[in-house]
Amino acid sequence: MTMEKATFGAGCFWGVEARFRKVEGVIDVVSGYAGGHTKDPTYKEVCTNKTGHAEVVQVTYDPSIVSYEDLLEIFWNIHNPTTLNRQGWDVGTQYRSVVFYNSEEQKEKAIQLKDKLDKSGKYKKPIVTEIVPLKEFYRAEEYHQKYYEKHNKSVSLF
Repeated sequence: MTMEKATFGAGCFWGVEARFRKVEGVIDVVSGYAGGHTKDPTYKEVCTNKTGHAEVVQVTYDPSIVSYEDLLEIFWNIHNPTTLNRQGWDVGTQYRSVVFYNSEEQKEKAIQLKDKLDKSGKYKKPIVTEIVPLKEFYRAEEYHQKYYEKHNKSVSLF
């Protein structure tokens, strides 16, 4: 059984993590930070908007059960990819919409789906989601992991 990883930023990682945990074929989801210049940042540092990091989730999945394309579809359906550095009440570059790819294949699939969605007319504004290589993923503090489960909050898949 070969596992793969996908890394997405779609606003606050708590709800994003909880949603991906409900997907069949997803083995694990870890909240963390990626895309910045500060090594091993803390939540407090990321919230200053000075580290360059986004709040992200790293999804470990079984591609024989769920495809990367399926995960991309979920990603684009659980947030607003047309708002720059904002999701709902959360504002700042740490809440940006971003796909961090691990391979050229992931990059191509993300670009293809983004282009398809942009042309579909589903959104009234252009998609601003970044598609960039994953250089480093930093696990968030333990109190962020499985946040919704720890606080008895429920979340629907969409």
